[in-house]
Amino acid sequence: MRDFVDGTAFNFEQGQRARKLFAAVVLAALDDAIADDKKYGNGPEQIARWARSRDGREVLSCAGIDPNERVVQGLMCFVSRGVRTSVALSREESERRSQAEAEAEAA
Repeated sequence: MRDFVDGTAFNFEQGQRARKLFAAVVLAALDDAIADDKKYGNGPEQIARWARSRDGREVLSCAGIDPNERVVQGLMCFVSRGVRTSVALSREESERRSQAEAEAEAA
């Protein structure tokens, strides 16, 4: 019984690692689309084309993201904002955004 539990825990941990790896691929695709948007102006279209492709849907699924049209629209919106993923995920950006929202509600 102990071997079964250890094996299940190991498999779950490996699955979580794989999911994180695929999530990193999604973040890299977002950064590439943002760079394309700044350089060529077609970033949202690029990420939409990728997310709707078979490879994109596979990567999104492996990352634990349901590859539906709502997700594609969200990715396009994120790319159109032009904020790199490393900045968007940082604590400073989160604090700045929440402070701006609080000031907007107070006004």
